[in-house]
Amino acid sequence: MVSVVVGGHFGDEGKGKIISYLALHDNPEVIARAGVGPNAGHTVYKNGKKYGLRMVPCGFVNDNARLLIGAGVLVDVQTLLKEIGETNTGNRIGLDKRCAIIEERHKEQDVGDKHLKSTVGSTGTGCGPANAERAHRTIKLAQDIPSLKGFLADVPEELNRAFLEGKKILVEGTQGFCLSLFYGTYPYVTSKDTTASMVAADVGIGPTKIKKVYVVFKAYMSRVGQGPFETELDDKRVKASMWKKILEAANAKGIKGRNPNETIAEYFGEKGTVTGRMRRIGDFDFKLARYSAMVNSATDLAVTCIDKLFPECGKVKKYDDLSQQARDYLKKIEDEVGVKITLISTGPDAEDIIDLRQQDSTI
Repeated sequence: MVSVVVGGHFGDEGKGKIISYLALHDNPEVIARAGVGPNAGHTVYKNGKKYGLRMVPCGFVNDNARLLIGAGVLVDVQTLLKEIGETNTGNRIGLDKRCAIIEERHKEQDVGDKHLKSTVGSTGTGCGPANAERAHRTIKLAQDIPSLKGFLADVPEELNRAFLEGKKILVEGTQGFCLSLFYGTYPYVTSKDTTASMVAADVGIGPTKIKKVYVVFKAYMSRVGQGPFETELDDKRVKASMWKKILEAANAKGIKGRNPNETIAEYFGEKGTVTGRMRRIGDFDFKLARYSAMVNSATDLAVTCIDKLFPECGKVKKYDDLSQQARDYLKKIEDEVGVKITLISTGPDAEDIIDLRQQDSTI
């Protein structure tokens, strides 16, 4: 069985949290990372320690899983080796020999290109220039780098053999639907497609092998960098009545007081994992979510950060223990998008989740 996890909005949806839960709870034997490269960061907690991962699969929290990085992923050698050391995964990680390598000149080009840096809002990690060079067929591959020799693998061969053996496979996507080169807010996008179809191609898995596609949405929306954001809220004032009520309720319960000069992003601690830039915050875009679920062929929705909108729901493990306001909100998302919500994140830890795949309660 193959399960794929992708972001439904602009990235920053909390995919790392959902992936770490699935890695621990569903116990897949193989976990593969797809996506663009080190321009995407996933925040994961293991044994109370926080990891900001840009190369190693978030599923490393499962100590027994084989970890793979697909050929479609760009590799920053120093970042990869550093993360392998930090996560102590050198004995179980495999890197496809055909992964393209980001060199220092790609980063310099990324930072020096006014269009990429100032207009598009590139992370400066060299991914765009490296993908452009890969299209010209002049880039170095992982098999050309001596320091990577001990990690090289044929990822499609491994994954498809594991599938035939009946093993469970989890594939991690990066970024979000709206950053897709094909379907996103062009030109404010990343340098390749980010949908579930591309995730499968990145690791060499055919579409008929995929059983589950989890599309992850944050309970509200956020975006790092430039580009359209139709539901964005004013950074200093809370205009939407829903947000006003939520913040007033939090203040009344003493959960967290909001400084009048504090932005919404600061209030919720919304900062990009890779760049450290404050995220732009907005209301949930139901129309966009429905379109995203359609293109990704979502079988399941995962909704994160419900505890940030409804603090009384923090660390709740059962759907029936959520507040009525939170349940009504989740029901609206499900009805508008047209796909069942089966995973609801109620906190930062991997176990802070409501798993409706096995609970009797339904939304």
